[in-house]
Amino acid sequence: MKIDYYYSHVSPWTFMGHQRLRDLAIKYDAKIDFVPVTLAKIFPVSGGIPLGKRAPQRQVYRMWELKRWPAALGLKINIEPRHFPVDDGPSAKIAGLVKKHGGDIGGLSLGFLSAVWQEERDITDPDTLIAITNYSGFDGQALYEESLSEAGEKVLQENTQRAIDADVYGSPFYIVDGEPFWGQDRLDLLERKLAG
Repeated sequence: MKIDYYYSHVSPWTFMGHQRLRDLAIKYDAKIDFVPVTLAKIFPVSGGIPLGKRAPQRQVYRMWELKRWPAALGLKINIEPRHFPVDDGPSAKIAGLVKKHGGDIGGLSLGFLSAVWQEERDITDPDTLIAITNYSGFDGQALYEESLSEAGEKVLQENTQRAIDADVYGSPFYIVDGEPFWGQDRLDLLERKLAG
């Protein structure tokens, strides 16, 4: 089976589900189609509201969830990272370009997510983007430079439009055989789908 996986590198929920999704794909011999996007383009057409503009009670509840879920998953996470919120576009462009060139971006995306939610690194900083990309086995400098070109903007626009066309409205968002699952807290249900 194939899992269409739409996600932002600055989402804590994506971070919490990313490796679990990869593990599920291995367990059920499923293929993940990684589609890194920018939520700045998805929210305006889907009714989403950026975090800073949400009602106070929603922001308070979000913090409760950010405390509960990592504890339940046994995952180390900084719930108030120094470099958040930041633009998810630069890292999505690099990941999208790697995929376009035939590379596996699962590990690269985990590197970007871990940088934000565990390592207090800024994934809009060129040196950070290059270092993470190099560490993941790709040519960071070349990909960073390409991400600044029309090709980088095009791959981001195409991925984000694909998400919009698929009725994606948040991150992470998974689609299996036409059935949508929104959020890492739906991975148990997604596993039931994979298991048949």
